[in-house]
Amino acid sequence: MQARVVCLSFSDGARGREVGQLVSSRLGYRLIDEGIVWRAAQEAGLERHAVADAERRKSLLARLLEGAAASSAAGAPAFGLPALPDDVRTERDDLRGLITTAIEETAAEGNCVIVAHAASLALARREDVLRVLVTASPETRCARLADERGLDERAAAKLLEESDAGRAAYLRRFYGMRAELPTAYDLVLNTDRIDPELAAALIVEAAGRRDETRSEG
Repeated sequence: MQARVVCLSFSDGARGREVGQLVSSRLGYRLIDEGIVWRAAQEAGLERHAVADAERRKSLLARLLEGAAASSAAGAPAFGLPALPDDVRTERDDLRGLITTAIEETAAEGNCVIVAHAASLALARREDVLRVLVTASPETRCARLADERGLDERAAAKLLEESDAGRAAYLRRFYGMRAELPTAYDLVLNTDRIDPELAAALIVEAAGRRDETRSEG
């Protein structure tokens, strides 16, 4: 395939951002991360920080879904969830539309690597998109976070747990995804043993583009 857009999702500690930077450099594509938030803010006439805060904020819907999941995991039936107020539904739908529109407009311009923001899901129907997930085992990710941020093992594990919960809530809230499946992606890379350089080379190969860095070597 010839991918004009690479969407790269990752979990904390998987070194996904580093992989994204390498892929962007090797393909000669723009690297888009917080630029999506900025574009969404411009579309809505908002300050950039307002959209970024809203994206990270846990809505009432997310809290209700998390409660239902916890009840189900504990063996209790998750019934009787109250109806959502109209303003909460509207806020969620408006925010999703804002971010999705910004992602779609960026993808339409082509030649970009979009990091995070669940772009793989937003662009699932486009034929010119390569959807990539960069992950690693919890143990590896925890060790990396501890090393990168100067944390002890317990603090790193807590940070990782919070990060994973936030990511899961975002996918549920905006895309109704109760569990992240590998089938949502074209390529899944485990960086336990695959370093960022090799991961980037595999992505470039899958994107159908010539990797100038490797060919020159």
